[in-house]
Amino acid sequence: MSAPVAGVSTALGHVGKIATLAWEVVRYTPRRPFAVREWIQQAWFFASVTILPTAMVAIPFGAVIAMQLGSLTQQIGAQSFTGAASALAILQQASPLITALLVAGAGGSAVCADIGARTIREEIDAMEVLGISPIHRLIVPRVLGAVLISLLLNGLVSVVGVLGGYFFNVVLQGGTPGAYLASFNALASLPDIWVSEIKAAIYGFVAGVVAAYRGLNPSGGPKGVGDAVNQAVVITFLLLFMINLLVTGIYLQLVPPKGL
Repeated sequence: MSAPVAGVSTALGHVGKIATLAWEVVRYTPRRPFAVREWIQQAWFFASVTILPTAMVAIPFGAVIAMQLGSLTQQIGAQSFTGAASALAILQQASPLITALLVAGAGGSAVCADIGARTIREEIDAMEVLGISPIHRLIVPRVLGAVLISLLLNGLVSVVGVLGGYFFNVVLQGGTPGAYLASFNALASLPDIWVSEIKAAIYGFVAGVVAAYRGLNPSGGPKGVGDAVNQAVVITFLLLFMINLLVTGIYLQLVPPKGL
């Protein structure tokens, strides 16, 4: 078998195993007893390592979008649409992606390292010998914690990003506050918020599952755990952008745009 074919076969094998683990997480989620304390601890951990970086990234990101769109709308004489364009861009695209990247980069890498360390110390094998499912006991609380914090952080990024865009457009570019808010109210709709939250939930789920998968399958030794952490972050980023393209395409086809 040639090297390219072997590489494709290996990649497809990993995709299949990740999908299998995702199904196992879904299947074990309603099983009792649910590890509530572990879930709360993991959710708090995700929040503690992502809240401040997420807010700090959302401010300049919203400002860049607002200033770029404000400059563009001035050139084409459509300043009244600056608020709608920048707010919708932040709400639908930037907010879920910023949330997911930080959840995967900060929280997901820590989860991968934790699970990987347990794997090389044979704690996972010991749990299986004792009849305890590591997926039910360890993976499900971490994945659900990532989903919960992704949903909450998505709202935070949306609010901070829109406020930052408003400030930079109105204060620095001389935009009209009334036109900014009126265009946003005229073009934004409730499905825009729903799709943003759906994206955040999917991204958090994917980040948690990929981190857990690489943690359960390190190449061996402490160096293998470090390599697994790097691979988990890269794989998650690639999957997030692909999923974003798919979800956005479906949303634009199913939900008609709101007109003035």
